[in-house]
Amino acid sequence: MTATARKADQTATPKTVSQVSSDKSATVVVMAQRPARKLNIQPALAAICRNVLPPLVVLIALLAIWQIACSHPGATLPPPSQVWIDSYDLIAFPFFDYGSQDIGLAWRVLISLQRVAIGFGLAAVVGVFLGAVVGQSVWAMRGLDPIFQILRTVPPLAWLPLSLAAFQNSNPSAIFVIFITSIWPVIINTAVGVRNIPDDYRNIARVLRLNPLEFFIRIMVPAAAPYIFTGLRIGIGLSWLAIVAAEMLTGGVGIGFFIWDAWNSSRLSDIIVALAYIGVTGFVLDKLVGLLGSVITRGTTKN
Repeated sequence: MTATARKADQTATPKTVSQVSSDKSATVVVMAQRPARKLNIQPALAAICRNVLPPLVVLIALLAIWQIACSHPGATLPPPSQVWIDSYDLIAFPFFDYGSQDIGLAWRVLISLQRVAIGFGLAAVVGVFLGAVVGQSVWAMRGLDPIFQILRTVPPLAWLPLSLAAFQNSNPSAIFVIFITSIWPVIINTAVGVRNIPDDYRNIARVLRLNPLEFFIRIMVPAAAPYIFTGLRIGIGLSWLAIVAAEMLTGGVGIGFFIWDAWNSSRLSDIIVALAYIGVTGFVLDKLVGLLGSVITRGTTKN
């Protein structure tokens, strides 16, 4: 740059504030506003129609058939309208509490669920351990599998006299019946899952020199988890069946004893309402175990 050019540059008059502002405003770019996001409820409505509407329609149809079939004179079972009239308190107020034996069906279900939680929890822990042993060891499978196959065919109530003789108390006897009834599908499905562990996983465990406990926690349980939760879903259903049957004979305040007491008092409407409670509770238990299995196994649980 020549001296004359430098001098002309230095003597150039500076721009005023208004000029600078006008220059900046000339370069401002106006951003387009995003359109407001609309709430799309169509997928939710479609899911409700797929999952709720069909069983609701079937339920209404069954209630209508039941009402027609049992409304004629001489019917041995009450129609749904009569059940609603006779057992309105049990339906509308499931949590009432007027004494030790005069309580709502929701409280009776919770008392039964406490026993199920203990018995099924023990069955899950012991069943997974024994299933892992049977699935991992050929000799254990040959020695224990025939015994398991024989014992699992024994009806739940057949164990009750022995458990009463052993524990001398109805509550631990009922828990034992739940345990001995629900443990077999857990053992069998866990053993099948362990036997189906890929050989690559076992080779990796040998390379990493994992001890038996580390192999069990890091390799065996995650790989066999879909089979384990299949056994747990079957086991929780059997547990709920066993506790209802056991409570009919052992007494107490559970839902099973309520059904037996209602039968002795000829309250058929109360029995029907109690059966509805039992069915809904069993359905919820199955779905909870299935949901837990889907979360833990990332959706690979076998149905």
